[in-house]
Amino acid sequence: MKRADFIKKFAYGGSILLTAPLILSACSGDDDEFVPEPNIPNNLTIDLSSSTYEDLGSIGGYVYEGDILIFRTGDSAYLALSKICTHQSCTVAYDHSNGNILCPCHSSRFTTAGAVINGPATSSLKKYSVQKNGDILTIS
Repeated sequence: MKRADFIKKFAYGGSILLTAPLILSACSGDDDEFVPEPNIPNNLTIDLSSSTYEDLGSIGGYVYEGDILIFRTGDSAYLALSKICTHQSCTVAYDHSNGNILCPCHSSRFTTAGAVINGPATSSLKKYSVQKNGDILTIS
């Protein structure tokens, strides 16, 4: 083998060894390690008579308030979950027709209690307590 061929092959092989960890780590399963904690005040109040929340006027409607997804599942039943998918922090949405929460980025599905139905997400969405008093929802 000529010296020039040896140097080329050595350089080529060395570059593969140096870049392999970067390429392989791009496909690792650690994508759902960091998910920011939803940011809400201690008690969030929602006035259902406000036009801002008119989508909550019908069953199946939902709105976002900060990092919270608030949705209506029945005549006077409301639920609140983190809107941040635990896989890669995309914003989830309520799918009333299927009765679950869907992440549009990678198709993770969650129950209305926040539990994972199918991944790639492996952690549940944070669930919040919702109290209704007249036209006021209190989320804590």
